[in-house]
Amino acid sequence: MTITPTASAPMRLTDYTDYTLRVLMFCALHPQRSVTIAELAESHAVSKNHLMKIVNDLARQGLLQTTRGRGGGLRLLKAAADIRIGDVVRSCETDFTLVECFDSEHDACTLTRRCQLKQVFSSALQSFLAELDKVTLADVTSARPGVPQAARAPASRVPVSAIKRSTARRPAQSKAASSSSRTRA
Repeated sequence: MTITPTASAPMRLTDYTDYTLRVLMFCALHPQRSVTIAELAESHAVSKNHLMKIVNDLARQGLLQTTRGRGGGLRLLKAAADIRIGDVVRSCETDFTLVECFDSEHDACTLTRRCQLKQVFSSALQSFLAELDKVTLADVTSARPGVPQAARAPASRVPVSAIKRSTARRPAQSKAASSSSRTRA
């Protein structure tokens, strides 16, 4: 049997969350000025309408300040060091139901009463969110107090369609694989 991942595959963040993080990161990288929706749309190759929804949500949450009209735009309302990635992900994602038994209303699994796997997945989800809670927007953008803008790497403009998820091995895996091949020789 072949299982094909769907758009709501477990442990994959939605595009909405991805773009929300990108908006916040872009603003954190440009703290000295207001950022425009047009600039964000061009930078991330996303429609202005989609970004407007994200920006409005972030403004309602108290993360962005928005100014309309000529010379307007958006800025972070909080310091980047005060915005935890875990909080942003929780506010954007609507479903952390990793397996059927997480939802008691729709759980039809006959093993639920005897199964301990739910606890494993629950623990993994909590660890995932706890790890995200350790990281702030400043951590992922180097937008830290005392770091001059000129010292930061400039944000590059790469269309989303050009970004491919890497399937390369991690360095630790590669190192282990190469050392085991040396021992065989």
